[in-house]
Amino acid sequence: MEFKSLRNIENSFKQIRLYALVFASVCLLVVGFSIYKSYDFAKEQREKIYVLDKGKSLMLALSQDASINRPVEAREHVRRFHELFFTLSSEKAAIEGNMQRAFNLADKTAFDYYKDLLEKGYYSRVISGNIQQRIEVDSIRIDFNSYPYQTMTYATQYIIRSSNLTKRNLVTSSQLISAVRSDNNPQGFIIEKFTVVENKDIEVVKR
Repeated sequence: MEFKSLRNIENSFKQIRLYALVFASVCLLVVGFSIYKSYDFAKEQREKIYVLDKGKSLMLALSQDASINRPVEAREHVRRFHELFFTLSSEKAAIEGNMQRAFNLADKTAFDYYKDLLEKGYYSRVISGNIQQRIEVDSIRIDFNSYPYQTMTYATQYIIRSSNLTKRNLVTSSQLISAVRSDNNPQGFIIEKFTVVENKDIEVVKR
């Protein structure tokens, strides 16, 4: 009887150890899962931005990885520069205003090109001839595989006179570097080594 009693006690201890191990394993699983969900929840919260709406209420906005939008921002930066730089009117103040805004998006090479045209009297002829000039960007190619990013821009230029409309093709090359974002440069890029590769008449239409 004594031997049987000892065996029962030993079996009871084994069962207690087994239950204890199972309980400890379950606790570890619960703790591990809780920690994982806590980090996951914290990550989701970091991706949320609360925007104050005119000092009255908080609106929830979701943030995105900045790198996802960089190609889109780069193309928009290049497009905006070309629109500002090559859109001209017969008013001197309008031309200078567009140029100043374009210079915020590029380095000195854009200013040098402007200065060269200025010295050749191009802008004076636009003003005196009551000429309007606009541009339509057809495509922008940017190589994001290497930095600085090499760009090629293909556009159509329209020069509108009282007697005719001149249609010209425009091809430019440049490179993009990252810069600090600001009100004058919201995309955070700077155009370097700006060069006009080709700019020639396609057709002239009488008005």
